[in-house]
Amino acid sequence: MSGFRVAPGTLRLALVCGLVPVLLAPLFPPAVLLVPVAFGVAVWFNRDPSRTPTATDGYLSPADGRVSVVREEEHAGETRVRVAVFMNVTDVHVNRMPAPATVESVTHEPGKHLPAFTKESDRNERVRFDCGAFEVTLIAGAVARRIHPWVDGGAELERGQRFAHISFGSRADVLFPPEVSLADVVVERGEKVRAGESVLVA
Repeated sequence: MSGFRVAPGTLRLALVCGLVPVLLAPLFPPAVLLVPVAFGVAVWFNRDPSRTPTATDGYLSPADGRVSVVREEEHAGETRVRVAVFMNVTDVHVNRMPAPATVESVTHEPGKHLPAFTKESDRNERVRFDCGAFEVTLIAGAVARRIHPWVDGGAELERGQRFAHISFGSRADVLFPPEVSLADVVVERGEKVRAGESVLVA
């Protein structure tokens, strides 16, 4: 466990998870045996391992998971490329900046909590990080109902730097600058990627 790191706020969440079996103990005494299990699972789900970007240019994945969307779309009168990464409950849920950027704004948009791997998740609650040339959007899923931004507008971030956290899985999208085409995307749908290390666009 040397060097093991968890996302901020995780220990409080783990304590709450560990308290649930204690509250159930009067009705079902063996539940108290689940205290260390509940605590350990909550900590593991919110682990925050170190990452070192291997690329010095292009755009890195903002999340651990599998690529779920690679498409062109119209955005403010321009054709833009979007790549989305679906985070399963077993993936690391700390998000990292795809490229060096100054965050111009952080905007929360309320919405539904549908499964993040479906097309209907386009209507889900989200937080947008406008980084000028590109945009990162974190989308809540059926289980992940809280997105935790760690930066505000004006923050200057390096490639691969942590900027947010979503507990228990969700989706992270990158909307690339207009000059990026589908031919520049070096990943495919279904491909496994790692936040801050895997290159999405070269």
